[in-house]
Amino acid sequence: MIAFTIKGIVFDMDNTLLHSSIEFGAMKRDVYDFLCHHRILPQGLAMDTHTTSTIIAEAMNTGLLSEDLRHAMWEIAKEHEMRGMMSAVLELGASELLQQLYGQLHLAIVTNNAVEAAVAALEENKIAHYFDLIIGREAMGLLKPAPDGYMEVLKHFPHTSPEEWLSVGDAWVDGKASESAGISFIAYRGDIARMNSMGVFPFAEIQHIEEVIGYLQPRITK
Repeated sequence: MIAFTIKGIVFDMDNTLLHSSIEFGAMKRDVYDFLCHHRILPQGLAMDTHTTSTIIAEAMNTGLLSEDLRHAMWEIAKEHEMRGMMSAVLELGASELLQQLYGQLHLAIVTNNAVEAAVAALEENKIAHYFDLIIGREAMGLLKPAPDGYMEVLKHFPHTSPEEWLSVGDAWVDGKASESAGISFIAYRGDIARMNSMGVFPFAEIQHIEEVIGYLQPRITK
């Protein structure tokens, strides 16, 4: 029979499994403007080197966020996510890939989105049932590029090691978080120059999601 040396795959969601219309630039600006307005962060941060998650991490590190401000900050992000996910569609080949892998490997999602928005979009596109685990930001101490979400996956499957997992995503934050957890990262239609500049060096690069199959290292067992 055929078995796999890889036991699980962690997928990013946005622009990896689903093509959403989340306006990430607008979300980043709105969160940053909110934090500046409340004097949590200073004006003048270099927006081209930040994502929404890294801006939020900067804010959390200040120790200035009250519970009310923290909640309001997350609500801004969640509003953008829910709106963008309403029209999310599957990436070409995603459903076919998941059908092939289902029941053979552990399948997980790690997303910086609110889990409510993530599950709603996955259910709408009829792929939620393929996943053993869906990690949204509520289950992380820190968002990607921190490895917290990936570490949660490894804790959930204690019989596996990081070397027995692969991670697939489109952004440098996915790669940084994955690599920091010891999980090899496959870049899906990613900006490799941008990734390299952020210290991320993918194990592989693919242009079609189904190419993941070629990196599962099948082996023959008796």
